[in-house]
Amino acid sequence: MAEYAPFPLIDLSGSPRERGRAHGKAAADRLRRGAKMYAESLLKSGVDWAELEHRAEALVPSIEKFDPTYIEEMRGIAEGANEPFAAVVLMNARTEMVAAARQEQEAKQVPDGCTAALALPEASADGVLLHGQNWDWRAECAETGVILRIHRDDGPDILTFTEAGGLARSGLNSAGIGLTANALQCDRDYTRGSGVPLPFIRRKVLESAYLANAVHTIMSTPKLGSNHMAVSHATVSGGGGEAFGFECAPDDTFWLAPERGLYVHANHWIADSARAKVKDTGLAETPCSIYRDKRVRDQLSPKRGKLTLDDFRSAFFDDWNSPWSVCRPPRLNTRGVKTATTAMILMRPGEGHLEACPMPSLNKRFTTYGLTPDRTAQRQAAD
Repeated sequence: MAEYAPFPLIDLSGSPRERGRAHGKAAADRLRRGAKMYAESLLKSGVDWAELEHRAEALVPSIEKFDPTYIEEMRGIAEGANEPFAAVVLMNARTEMVAAARQEQEAKQVPDGCTAALALPEASADGVLLHGQNWDWRAECAETGVILRIHRDDGPDILTFTEAGGLARSGLNSAGIGLTANALQCDRDYTRGSGVPLPFIRRKVLESAYLANAVHTIMSTPKLGSNHMAVSHATVSGGGGEAFGFECAPDDTFWLAPERGLYVHANHWIADSARAKVKDTGLAETPCSIYRDKRVRDQLSPKRGKLTLDDFRSAFFDDWNSPWSVCRPPRLNTRGVKTATTAMILMRPGEGHLEACPMPSLNKRFTTYGLTPDRTAQRQAAD
């Protein structure tokens, strides 16, 4: 069994610029490796470094309009890592930048997968909301991921797994909000002129004190490409909680609710309303998606009312039909890029509990990360 180093935990506090500098300094090597990997992908699509810098700067106005503090934080990351600002923008907008370049050459982006699941309190063994996912992406990212613990003065604290240099991917906050995200593709992707790159939307969701705030962010923010986000909110009132999934096209969003307290989603569109309006262009790239969500759902469903994170762990480790499995070992995808399940994330959002395992097909070692819940905020959200 291979050994992978745990994702490093980086504590951040202070102003956005100060948080960024601390992030960049602590994660400089991982950021450098990630930016080099994506810059090489762009170069294969005819985008050299000078053009990459131009494209990064072109994204600044839409990000700044969405939240100017994110630009400040990214400039701080660049300063702390002693890397160009464009490298940090690339780490936060790699999907949009690589996809745009490839679309110019009449090709699509290399898709990242994911299989996500959540259980409402009624479906768990101890009445606590559970949330988790496998993140399927480039195998190298098992060594470029980090865990950020962000202490904020203007809202809930955040615990998030992301690529070094990124502002957020999946995680939880001290108010009990949980978030996972996985890729979707449709015929409307990257055809509009402007939109907010997905990591900034995810970060804004994780800054939310209320589920309604998170839903508003997802529903109202224009996007460049498709994505699915599962958002949960665990509260302390009687072990309460709610959760929903959001299948997002660039110009439309379709929401889904758990069935009998259980929700599972992979990388294809499942909402009837979505399938009636958009053409799913992703299944050709991630054909295993069509059964990955079924495999996880079939393992979790019989245990409704008794579910634990260990049940999630077992379901996410499923290796049926490997290497095209729920837990994907390193393999070449349909475009010849080595991909894998690079991380497994398991959460009890209401307790500030997050477990992460890099490259779970080869490494079974989990590390637990914690965030102190804000019980006052959770009670207010429950009232």
